Amino acid sequence: MSALFTPLALRGVTLPNRIALAPMCQYSAGPDGLPTDWHRVHLGSRAVGGAGLVLTEATAVVPEGRISPQDTGLWSGAHVDAWRPVTAFVAAQGAVPAVQLAHAGFKASTYRPWAPARGGVPDAEGGWTPVGPGDEPFVPDYRTPTALEEAGIAAVVDAFATAAGRALDAGFAAVEIHAAHGYLLHEFLSPLTNRRTDGYGGDRAARMRLTLEVARAVRAAVGESVPVLTRISATDWTDGGWSIEDSVVLAGELAAAGVDLVDTSSGGAAARASIPVGPGYQVPLAARIRRDAGVPTGAVGLIVEPEQAEQIVAGGEADLVLLGRELLRDPYWPRRAAAKLGATPAWPDQYARAF
Repeated sequence: MSALFTPLALRGVTLPNRIALAPMCQYSAGPDGLPTDWHRVHLGSRAVGGAGLVLTEATAVVPEGRISPQDTGLWSGAHVDAWRPVTAFVAAQGAVPAVQLAHAGFKASTYRPWAPARGGVPDAEGGWTPVGPGDEPFVPDYRTPTALEEAGIAAVVDAFATAAGRALDAGFAAVEIHAAHGYLLHEFLSPLTNRRTDGYGGDRAARMRLTLEVARAVRAAVGESVPVLTRISATDWTDGGWSIEDSVVLAGELAAAGVDLVDTSSGGAAARASIPVGPGYQVPLAARIRRDAGVPTGAVGLIVEPEQAEQIVAGGEADLVLLGRELLRDPYWPRRAAAKLGATPAWPDQYARAF
């Protein structure tokens, strides 16, 4: 039997296979971060296509946590209502709907990629002042953040927990904490971006404090049966930055805080990191964390061929593969992969005539 098409149990939820839609920003939300028909079709088509876990894009826990003014959110009852049709459709196709809860930190209030302008969005165009561990912008053309004080940090923790509770009301069956790619939680983790001297900066334990507080708060908010994942940047790919050794320690602490799987990405804290991009380039990071921390992991990063994904799971390098660009190109990749790997590609009845 194909390892890629075996179920994966995470607490009270069982994924039908080991394929997940990776979180990918669509920059297509309506006013105030509300998801639209685009999200229902985008996420729903990947569920129809056979992905076992369907993750939303980075979904902000507070308005100022959005990357762009067009990002989705989950900070009010209106967001709960707007997400319900999306989660209902995804679940009806046999997939597990999950939300990635996020705060962009000092990378917030930026233009979406296809906008004619670049950098920080001014207030006059719907932007806002971002926050971060300090008061330095990520790059010169981004907005200058306000450094979070301890009360603001506590509010961030509470916002993640509150959004996690709303996620369950909205029909999500699992939640992921976004602690990667140079966004707020990663900004506190990395020594490249965290130069604080209080209890949230300095040594590794202090820099991990915010992420672990969020993990514990989210676990408490969702109860014991709901899976909690955390996406991390396993390395900054820069000397003096966050390292894979740091990530092994963090993964163990996350598991102790109630996290069930570490979604292993990389980069984002350094604007000019030298990243060895290539097929499966981040898989060894997931494998190292799984082996040395004893924590289930997800692997992501230019996974494109069914045989490649099969080997990752069958070889024990990760428990789950997350596909991004490949699932943008082909929403039905999981069903095609099932046929290629000898599993049963159970196409929906509506599409059976094609075969």
